[in-house]
Amino acid sequence: QLVESGGGLVQSGGSLRLSCTTSSIRGLTMSWYRQAPGKERELVATITSGGDKTNYSDDVKGRFTMIRDRAKNTVYLEMNSLKSEDTAVYYCYALSDFRINGNRMESWGQGTPVTVSS
Repeated sequence: QLVESGGGLVQSGGSLRLSCTTSSIRGLTMSWYRQAPGKERELVATITSGGDKTNYSDDVKGRFTMIRDRAKNTVYLEMNSLKSEDTAVYYCYALSDFRINGNRMESWGQGTPVTVSS
């Protein structure tokens, strides 16, 4: 189970930090997705299970940073220089590196809304 927090209302140019916590992030590749009203869900950022690699969408590269804290079993999405187009519900997603009965395990959080006012 993934539990997100940190969403809210912020002015354009401001910052927010989203958190996603689970019982154990060991062996999980973690991602943040977002879905804006009327749009499809899109991938924002991914961090590998080892925490050594991150990838970002072009829209957020240079503004967002994804961090993995193994001790707290939490991943963060630090969002800076927020724009109105960043307004969306942000979802945490976990995909296991290991397989059970041939299938990788996956899980979605409930989503946390972010609203950026211009």
